[in-house]
Amino acid sequence: MAPSLQSAIDAVSAKGAPARETALTILRRHLGAGHAEIRHGFERRKLPGVAAARALAAVADEIVSALFSLSASQEDATEEPLCLCATGGYGAGLLAPFSDIDILFLIPEAPSTAMTARIEYILYALWDLGLRVGHATRSITTCLKDAASDITIRTALLDLRPISGDLSLARELRTILGNDLQNDTLCQFIKGKIDERQRRHGRFGDNPYMVEPNIKEGRGAIRDLQTLNWMGRAALGCAVSGTASPPPTPSFASFGLLTERETNRARRAWEFLWTVRLHLHYITGRAEERLTFDVQPVIGGRMGYASHGRQRGVERFMRHYFLTARDVMRLTHVLQPVVLLHLQDQATGTQPPAIPGPENFERQAGRLRPVEPVNFATNPRAMFQLLDCARRMDIELHPFAVQQIIRNERHAISLRNDPETARIFLDLLCEPSADPNRVVPFWLPILNETGLIGRLLPDWSRVVGQMQFDSYHIYTVDEHIIEAVRMMGQIEAGQMADEIPLAYNLARDLRSRRALYVAVLLHDIGKGRGGDHSEIGADLALEICPQLGLDNEETDTVSWLVLHHLLLSHTAFTRDIDDPRTILDLADTIQSPERLRLLLLLTIADMRAVSPKVWNAWKATLLRELFSRVAEVLEGGLAATERDVRVNHARELARDGLSSVLPSTSISHFLELGYPSYWLGFDTDTHMRHARLVHDSDRYLSPVTVEALPLPDRGVTEITVLCADHPGLFSQIAGALAVAGASIVDARIHTLSDGMALDTFWVQDSDGCSFEEPHQLSRLNRLVEQALSGRLDLEKGIAEASHHSASRRMRAIHVPPRVVIDNAASERHTVIEVNGRDRPGLLHDVTSALNRQSLQISSAHITTYGMRAVDVFYVRDLLGMKITDPNRLSQIRSALLTSLITDPNQTPAQTTA
Repeated sequence: MAPSLQSAIDAVSAKGAPARETALTILRRHLGAGHAEIRHGFERRKLPGVAAARALAAVADEIVSALFSLSASQEDATEEPLCLCATGGYGAGLLAPFSDIDILFLIPEAPSTAMTARIEYILYALWDLGLRVGHATRSITTCLKDAASDITIRTALLDLRPISGDLSLARELRTILGNDLQNDTLCQFIKGKIDERQRRHGRFGDNPYMVEPNIKEGRGAIRDLQTLNWMGRAALGCAVSGTASPPPTPSFASFGLLTERETNRARRAWEFLWTVRLHLHYITGRAEERLTFDVQPVIGGRMGYASHGRQRGVERFMRHYFLTARDVMRLTHVLQPVVLLHLQDQATGTQPPAIPGPENFERQAGRLRPVEPVNFATNPRAMFQLLDCARRMDIELHPFAVQQIIRNERHAISLRNDPETARIFLDLLCEPSADPNRVVPFWLPILNETGLIGRLLPDWSRVVGQMQFDSYHIYTVDEHIIEAVRMMGQIEAGQMADEIPLAYNLARDLRSRRALYVAVLLHDIGKGRGGDHSEIGADLALEICPQLGLDNEETDTVSWLVLHHLLLSHTAFTRDIDDPRTILDLADTIQSPERLRLLLLLTIADMRAVSPKVWNAWKATLLRELFSRVAEVLEGGLAATERDVRVNHARELARDGLSSVLPSTSISHFLELGYPSYWLGFDTDTHMRHARLVHDSDRYLSPVTVEALPLPDRGVTEITVLCADHPGLFSQIAGALAVAGASIVDARIHTLSDGMALDTFWVQDSDGCSFEEPHQLSRLNRLVEQALSGRLDLEKGIAEASHHSASRRMRAIHVPPRVVIDNAASERHTVIEVNGRDRPGLLHDVTSALNRQSLQISSAHITTYGMRAVDVFYVRDLLGMKITDPNRLSQIRSALLTSLITDPNQTPAQTTA
């Protein structure tokens, strides 16, 4: 207990047993002062993270010791033996600001009534002080019994640390626990911790490179280091630490099992993770363990990560975090084999026999490993040969093999121009295990985690652990690339044949397979360098591909694919694919049917690897339609310029389909309504449905007709609105759909020859799926009708929707407003691309601005990338012409920038295009 606290307690106790409130006041003041002093030193970087955590545990010790003394001074206090012990993280001598204090009240036998009262005195006081307490009252016998049946309790007792009372009880328990944790019990404990770790990773994210990681329970986080501590101490006979002052490094670093380099890595990881955790608790004011977007910039700033070049401070901070997580995983690979080897020796007295295998390798316990003594340092190529042998034999690597690769990966730098290593690498890359019946894992994560790929391809090292601070990409760049290669393998193996049949059919007949896989590997290699990552990556591919043994044709193909890997998705989601100019420009860029096939496969793999929410049936439909139209032109079929022929053909198909459905007068009337863009924009079934809609509207004299049609196979609901055309119509409909919680993904605006508007919107719900329930469809229809009849207060409805959708996490992501105007992308329209923060009512605000500028919207294409909305409009002026006057274009740009701004303190001048 601190002298000042002891003096205060003694002064009160000298007058008799102190009143409870008086004692609590003293303790509360001491606790507050201690925490304030620690926080002050920590936030000013005078106190490192681990030292601050130890200081917080020491303050808790002082409070607990004081309460133990006070409980003994009560009039009815018992003199029965009692030892107050810290367990769990607190027992290890480390506390985060808002963590639980785990206390074991250790007694020789079942507690008496007087002992129960004394324990309750201490607990109630701790709770009154505002501390979170996890507690248990057990005898030594009960501890052993509970530890035998519950691995969590046994783990907590590994960090048993006596604080006050009869210390002989704690010494006796430590001795008994150490003797008990042997042979079969030890084997069960170690295996149980490994299984527990796997289950925990499954709950908190088996992938350590997700951009909002859990720093305590996630893979590569604090709990993994603690697990190594527990496994190492248990296996090596240090069953209970009993340390009064824990070391500044994780205790496994002092077992003598790590190299000096690995020990330093463990020390840095331990210090960094605890520092981040303390900042996270202090910033959020609670026991928060997840590094969410809103706290990442704050912690990065507090830890001194400033922007450097094009890389933001928060991205530098998070890259340090992900590299640290990788270090923790590497330490697990290094230390765990030693623990398991010790376990085998203790359980059987001998190791499993090694069976000679091919190429100077051997199999042990069904896994492949190098023959000792390991020669990876003098023969680094053997590391790749080991992986290749395991791939060909369909066998997993032995933990010892992974350990030795990690310890020797730096020697692989000499292999950068070795043809044999390049051949093996391509085999590992191009044959990912997509077959769930195979034993071998997917090799690229192993190459990345061990560091081999970074040694072989130095440019890869620049994207390892690199994050993009947005809500679109959920992985770091290197993990996104690995996931994309995995997706490519699954597509080729037919695992997604039901979902993406076109991609599977294309992948079955690949003539440039190596080039495709290398392109997937390199498609984002240029990120983080400033400038266009596609252009940078294409240049890097020209250097990397020859090093990997690709010929000139393959190298050229890879470079072209990397340069254009966003071309199809950008065109499909932000351009009017019914515009002949769009298709012709795309065909002119691609030129080759083979390149079109490769580009589509790369696009799908890239999108699927971004996030599970990015890919949906609607995007698949758009890409499939775009691919078909470009392929038709490249293969010399129906040319996109034969507009009149296609229009007449569409009309004839509609006439034939309607002949038995509607009167001939209604059919003739309908066929004269649509302009060419309308006939080319829909299929025959849709034309027939529109004809019935027009017929019913005329028959019943309906001023507004709304029809909602679910298209679950395409992942959207199609909203068709037929009414008299008027300025602001698009904006009104967009506002109504925002109030309904619908996200517009595409829109076609058609004014018929009789002045009626036939507008079509494709919408999704918040999960990226179609609206299908009858009450949902009815609400969509009703809100659109109310908006067009003036019975819906759009501003109020949108404001309410915005309030409910607000997210503190997402508000931390900055999306600068941007407007791009293009007069070359279409023969008949000016194309306006609007970029801004996505929010309910954004499309309503933007289209209102376009309406105020007297612009006619012909089509709209809406895409979201996390919090960034990209809305593209094909517009004309009131005379049906492109807008070419520079002053007019400047006015339009300014008006749109103003509509994008949500911060009243922000001005358009701050957001020039």
